[in-house]
Amino acid sequence: MPGTDRPTNPTSARNAWFPRSRRSPQLARRMLRELLDTVPGGQDFLEVGELLTSELVGNAVLHSGMPGRLIRVFFDVDDTRLRIEVHDASEHPPVPRQPAATDGCGRGLLLVEALALKWGHSARTEGPGKVVWCECGPYPIGAAT
Repeated sequence: MPGTDRPTNPTSARNAWFPRSRRSPQLARRMLRELLDTVPGGQDFLEVGELLTSELVGNAVLHSGMPGRLIRVFFDVDDTRLRIEVHDASEHPPVPRQPAATDGCGRGLLLVEALALKWGHSARTEGPGKVVWCECGPYPIGAAT
């Protein structure tokens, strides 16, 4: 119907709340795999989707700095893109940086920038904190985009 904000392609979505725990990226990847198993062509998003999920959830666990607060992970997929959202209670925006060659961490957002079609962040509308999101297409790592 003209004038609606509904997507043109049917979508499948899933979301869950996770603790700020080192296990949360693994649990979020499992949720993503379970969702993609229900979507025709969903496996085409798996490789990049798992990596982006690990980076965004891992950043929320490490940097949200809010003990006892939960992290919400939301996935939405159609035949052209996978959207990943990670909600946390921190108001501090994510900032990509150029780590030194000897740094053991600090490359996560560089991977997100390299692999996602687009990414960003915004304030949460339903409480304190922010949403960091990205979208990727249905292709494996190393494929021409």
